[in-house]
Amino acid sequence: MDVAQLKIFSRVARLNSFSGAARELSISQSQASRAVAELEAELGVPLLARTTRAVIATEAGAEYLARIEPILDQLDEAEQSVRQGELRGTLRVGMPTSAGAREIIPRIPDFAEQHPKLELQIIMGDQHQDLVREAVDVAIRIGNLPDSSATARLLTTYPRIIVAAPSYLERSGHPQSPAELRNHRIVQGPAGSVGTAWTFVRDGRSEEAVVAKPTALFSDNEGTVAAAAAGMGIASIGYWSCRSELGDGRLVRLLTEWETVPIKVYAYFPLGKATRFAARAFTDFLAAKLNERRDTPIST
Repeated sequence: MDVAQLKIFSRVARLNSFSGAARELSISQSQASRAVAELEAELGVPLLARTTRAVIATEAGAEYLARIEPILDQLDEAEQSVRQGELRGTLRVGMPTSAGAREIIPRIPDFAEQHPKLELQIIMGDQHQDLVREAVDVAIRIGNLPDSSATARLLTTYPRIIVAAPSYLERSGHPQSPAELRNHRIVQGPAGSVGTAWTFVRDGRSEEAVVAKPTALFSDNEGTVAAAAAGMGIASIGYWSCRSELGDGRLVRLLTEWETVPIKVYAYFPLGKATRFAARAFTDFLAAKLNERRDTPIST
């Protein structure tokens, strides 16, 4: 069996696209199509259903994919183990937009330099992603995991903070306790909509703040930070999302005498134990980088 054919079929089936697999593997679309056709001819069964709109694995193709992927992963790991740490091929990493752009991507140039023959493909977005269909090897996830039964690794935690712009505080005043938040305008994004977004702890006692209905809702945290910095209201946000705004004074941290529930950062492996060697190496690198120094929020 031609291993190259198996790899091509695997990527086409995962991406549902001959052109996408061809780009990823640096071959022509006709080469990808021919390789899969030859594999189907050898097996005597169609593995992919081709239409003008999509390429979808047949029942036999899906079963075949599930059986060969662990084998391909073992071959990949065997190859990497004899290359003395040199990584090759393609590594697809998913991450949220704000945390990715602000905190994760600035930390990975050293990894890319250490492995010049490994192509990194970064898939960014704050909305739900079908990680298996998009052939993501490892996804960085903030907060709750989408599937508690999947394989995941806790990388680090960082603080959640309550912030507002000086212009808003001049108009509306500083809340002195969580209870006073009900009298303030709230801007909310994904980080502020989770159950622990407005939970405060002081002297060992937990308090759930009742906040007003948000005056503006955002689909990503970047929008929330921009709105808060523009003076639209108070936000509950992760420190990673607003480090620079705190540093230059566009945002001010509130209720500093209360602790909030920290935000967890996970590496999430969609394929579980079949995680590629390169994905594990990237995760080890990122965990070390994220924990080199533990940042603390600016208290002013």
